[in-house]
Amino acid sequence: MTLTLFEDPAPGAPRAVTLVRLAAEIARQVARIGPVAVEGEVHRPTTGRSGWVYFTLRDRSAQVSVVVPRSRAAHCRAVAGERVRVVGSLEWSNDRGQLQLRADEVLPVGAGAIAALIAETRSRLQADGLTSRARRSLPMLPAAIGVVCGADAAVRRDIESVVAVRFPGYPVVFQETTVSGPGAAASIVEALLVLSRRPGVEVVVLARGGGDATALLPWSEEELCRAVAACPVPIVSAIGHEADRPLCDEVADLRCGTPSLAATAVVPDARVLADRLESARQASGVAFARRWGDVARELEAVDTRRALEAAVASATDRLAGDGLRLAGHHPRRRLEECRRRLEGPEWRRRTGEILGRAGGRLDADLRHLVALDPVRVLGRGYAVVTGPGGAVVRRADEVAPGDPLAIRLAAGRLAATVIEATEVTGG
Repeated sequence: MTLTLFEDPAPGAPRAVTLVRLAAEIARQVARIGPVAVEGEVHRPTTGRSGWVYFTLRDRSAQVSVVVPRSRAAHCRAVAGERVRVVGSLEWSNDRGQLQLRADEVLPVGAGAIAALIAETRSRLQADGLTSRARRSLPMLPAAIGVVCGADAAVRRDIESVVAVRFPGYPVVFQETTVSGPGAAASIVEALLVLSRRPGVEVVVLARGGGDATALLPWSEEELCRAVAACPVPIVSAIGHEADRPLCDEVADLRCGTPSLAATAVVPDARVLADRLESARQASGVAFARRWGDVARELEAVDTRRALEAAVASATDRLAGDGLRLAGHHPRRRLEECRRRLEGPEWRRRTGEILGRAGGRLDADLRHLVALDPVRVLGRGYAVVTGPGGAVVRRADEVAPGDPLAIRLAAGRLAATVIEATEVTGG
């Protein structure tokens, strides 16, 4: 047995359906129409407490209700009397029995309206200082270059051809996304974030081919402009042609008229780099040779004998400054005697004999000097006494009772005070 909800009507008679069935059929037929883009004039726009936007889109002889969800309200501009292009889908409202257009995007139509929209966005960006911020310099040799572009092959082909000429095989990462139409700005922002977070990407190029003002409008969206300004790596904007100036050009770190020019700006020239390296190598070689020659001439000009005498004199002065002198055995006198002995040999004798005798004398002098070393003298029980002014005390009458004394021993120092000063004569 076959169950039928409705009996077939007689020829020419209306088909009997329930209201629910009728509403469902209307909704199904409306859904088959799919996404539409309709132009018209905005009439009576209102914003509900929930954040949804409502208005009527009308023309000379037709109108339709438009509803904009809160999630898409930021991407819709509904100004009374302004001509707009609404992109969305038709839907049937059962509870109100009304056909309405659910909008994903509401864009102004006409150069004047688009310019007004861009001007409003620009004023907000200027108020936050994003258009006047300091621009970042591009890296001379980035580890990798990121490119945000559409799925069309033209822009990518242009950039790849520049890379092939300037630096074949240079690492370039392409992130394809939607670059026009509903939701394009959000898609571009997402692609930009993906590239900026990718390890090695040190600069990102925003690239798009030409188009009319409406097609390029996503590149002037406030959401995208703020994302460009906040990106952690430098951004190069190459949108449309030379005459096209979307707002992202005003917040990017560098603006280029075409994607090819942008690629030229960020891709290093391998031949130029090679020439620079060769020039640097040659310059460093010349500098090294010049410095080597200067050092060699300085070494040749050194008078070793005078340098030795100067060193001996300096060492003698330092020894004399310590106040460690013994009568008749001043180190300077001994060094002068050694110098005279070194200057005396007759060089016509055999070198071995002369050196042997000189070595013997030097050994004897060394033993003599070691024996006269003040520290060794102190080690035999002597001491060096200095008075209040730091001068060595040699006589008792050089100090008076109560004067502080510093006594230097072979190992350590003592502090003392004069109790009695008696001069001993003789012995």
